[in-house]
Amino acid sequence: MNTLNANLAPKPSQDILETFDNQFPKRDYLIEIVCPEFTSVCPKTGQPDFGVLTFRYIANTRCVELKSLKLYLQAYRNAGIFYENVSNQIVEDLVSVLEPKHFTLVAQFTPRGGISSCITISQPDGHHLPAAK
Repeated sequence: MNTLNANLAPKPSQDILETFDNQFPKRDYLIEIVCPEFTSVCPKTGQPDFGVLTFRYIANTRCVELKSLKLYLQAYRNAGIFYENVSNQIVEDLVSVLEPKHFTLVAQFTPRGGISSCITISQPDGHHLPAAK
């Protein structure tokens, strides 16, 4: 890996996220964003982790600008962080910036060593979580 590029890469921060005004704040409508190429790094092994992140939210007064979301998620590419932690951090950052009426992240990580993980987080806490399979 080119260390120069790694040093220039932005660190994950909610400051990367940009928003725009929701033109229909009185209407509850579902916004679903699918990011099929999320990557981070396992903090134990240093191996890359891959996942599909699906965001579902009902906006209040702001919506997330997609290019900024892409750059924010790319900032995790070299971050050593567990699935559970990265999923919760992403939810905290987006909920803080957007202040949505409802927000759910489904983070489906690809199998490694025969084990796959799916992390589902909803705000308000636990609201609308699906039943365990």
